[in-house]
Amino acid sequence: MRKVPITIATWDYDRIQPIRSGKVEVEGCDVNYLTMPPEECFHRAYLHQEFEVSEIGFSPYLIAVSRGETPYAAIPVFLSRMFRHSAIYVRSDRGIEKPEDLRGKKIGCPEYQMSAVMWPRGMFQDQHGLKPEEMNWFQGGLENPGRKDKFELNLAKDFPLQIIPEDQNLSSLLEKGELDAIISARAPSCYRKKGVPVKRLFENYKLAEQDYYRKTKIFPIMHALGIRKDLLAKEPWIAMSLYKAFVQAKKIADEEFFEVTALKIGLPWIGIEAQETRELMGHDFWPYGVLENQTTLEAMVRYSFEQGLANKKLNITDLFVSSTIDSIKI
Repeated sequence: MRKVPITIATWDYDRIQPIRSGKVEVEGCDVNYLTMPPEECFHRAYLHQEFEVSEIGFSPYLIAVSRGETPYAAIPVFLSRMFRHSAIYVRSDRGIEKPEDLRGKKIGCPEYQMSAVMWPRGMFQDQHGLKPEEMNWFQGGLENPGRKDKFELNLAKDFPLQIIPEDQNLSSLLEKGELDAIISARAPSCYRKKGVPVKRLFENYKLAEQDYYRKTKIFPIMHALGIRKDLLAKEPWIAMSLYKAFVQAKKIADEEFFEVTALKIGLPWIGIEAQETRELMGHDFWPYGVLENQTTLEAMVRYSFEQGLANKKLNITDLFVSSTIDSIKI
């Protein structure tokens, strides 16, 4: 039987290596696997639809689904997840010691709609009573000028968001004191620069994030896997083939955390770290699937609507290829 040729594009994660190497096959498919930084992947996928299967930013995807504008349909393979307490950088000379101290302050972000910024805003409101409109937002490139949102925002006309001048960047503005804080997945270059009063809001972010998980049971989702809709229309079975392959690949990667005969991962106490994570978050601490992530997904669709990103409140079942919604056992 003829195999369907597909190009898959994602970042170079441990959990994709068994597929990339051919150890795990995508049933019925002849795979060409490309790895690239997420920013490049998203740009080429969202703007040019270059790949049949692509890693996609999940917050922009929610926006696109709410407006009927996405060329991709997601399956519940969450390639990137991360607690984002570590992503909040503040001036240390402004008396900012806790989230509530950001009220009325000037906050920079590369894209207001990106997942890494949406999640801290949700945490601020739910855990600290700090609403997005109580801060002044400034958007632009972190290091390189001119970065813009992928989709038009759905904010109120009087919402306090400004686009910084195209010849400026957020890191330099924070360094000069023209911003009070930045929320960014990548650390700004001014962080830990000698003589610059910039720190993380949560310097011991691991403890803060563990406490957040204990309270909420949320493990924030950053990126999912999308299938181009024209391929899905021709080959509807491909969604489950991909889902099964990525679940199997992640299982292999997870087992390598506990390989102690000869460490596969170059950290001396990786096994202890993995075991402690299981004790806090469960045996499968990085789950794929819809039911397995219901609490996190419900928070995400709520935040997207409340924060003026999605233009309507979505149902979780609106987000994924229907065949992959019901939990299956591999």
